[in-house]
Amino acid sequence: MIAGKWRNLLLATAMFNLGFVIWFSFAPFTGEIADEFGLSVAQLGIVSSAAVIAVPLGRIVIGPLTDRYGAPVTASGTLVVVGIFSIVSAYAQTYEVFTASRIVASLAGITFVIGIQHVSEWFEEEELGTAEGIFAGIGNAGAGLGAYFTLPRIFGEGYVGPLFDANWRAAFFYTGVLALVLGVLYLLFGQAAKSEQKRQATKEGTSVQQFLFIATRYGAVVLSVAYVMTFGLELAMNGWLGTYYREAFGQSDIVIAATFAATFSIAAGLLRPIGGYVSDVVAREEKNILPWFTGRYREQWTFATLVFVCLAMFGMTAAGLTGNIYIAVVAGFLVGTGCAFAEGAIFAQVPAMFPDNSGTVAGIVGGIGSSGGSVYPLVFAAPVLPNLHSGYAVVAATMIPILVLSAWVFQPHIAEEATTGGWFVGEPHAPPNADTVAADD
Repeated sequence: MIAGKWRNLLLATAMFNLGFVIWFSFAPFTGEIADEFGLSVAQLGIVSSAAVIAVPLGRIVIGPLTDRYGAPVTASGTLVVVGIFSIVSAYAQTYEVFTASRIVASLAGITFVIGIQHVSEWFEEEELGTAEGIFAGIGNAGAGLGAYFTLPRIFGEGYVGPLFDANWRAAFFYTGVLALVLGVLYLLFGQAAKSEQKRQATKEGTSVQQFLFIATRYGAVVLSVAYVMTFGLELAMNGWLGTYYREAFGQSDIVIAATFAATFSIAAGLLRPIGGYVSDVVAREEKNILPWFTGRYREQWTFATLVFVCLAMFGMTAAGLTGNIYIAVVAGFLVGTGCAFAEGAIFAQVPAMFPDNSGTVAGIVGGIGSSGGSVYPLVFAAPVLPNLHSGYAVVAATMIPILVLSAWVFQPHIAEEATTGGWFVGEPHAPPNADTVAADD
């Protein structure tokens, strides 16, 4: 059992890490891609947005499918599809084919939901925050250590290989091949749950009515919008920062610009386990760390991290306006730190709140949350803004209503019914069992 849970955690983490490498593999090469297809800075913002456009819906769909069929099946299928279209994008000769194939390849981002569900099927509640933090933290690091740090060094300027002369084409091709290989390994060695009883309990809660009920509960709604301002922001920054450091500060060296961008991604990824671990600790030891939301320990930690993210984004604009790229890099690192802590806190709450519907809720929260990755880049690159630094403050201002909603839901008397109280959809009615029918007869 112990060996099994760590093996499945390893598979989930490897899948998600590679998924993020593929998802953001275009980001370090935006300069070369822009040159080949003749793209402006504003069009690069659209490309960055398009790279996550399929992910929100994909996550919402894959969540209940993973609850129903198990992670090995959905993980394998996703990796194979992603791998094929990553390879297709490597051979694209037109902007239209390139964009369309990258949209499908961006489904690598739904591996997060599959992994969250898979890990929750193997670990007990008191370990969930830490285990999910390890999975998501190392997986998220694929954007920083993989896409931003490793790929530009393997496939740098002047790259010439056996199949491609263009560095970005080689990067897309070989990461696609890795996805195909891992897809086969996941199907062969992955196990859906720690027991058949757990597998059946999860499988049974996958009706359409149950999905709609869960999606409209206070807990699912507030965690979803909180994930917009954290993970959605992380997606946006991962796809944008390389361009930002290059265009706003005149940093033309692809490796240096990518390295600066990687500081954010590494913080947002590797520090995420701390967010989950602290959530586990305050819940286990019943520590009140804020003067509000007494007795709601995980909620207190989550709220504190959300406030930090909002303030750090205002700081990002202030740092950029100094004109000093090193101050801006430090500010970006702090934003990444806030995202890491908040995301770890949020996904410590998801399986703890909904233990038998973790895939469904992870899909809802992850899907809605990732929509920020499509919207925020358009703000960052908006031509109406006076400069490329101002967009961060504009995004921070949009986070304030989310903080207000979080403060309302995290009140003890509301938080107690966060999984049962909600809007629009009533609780599904269970079909009568055999004993009830017999009694009625």
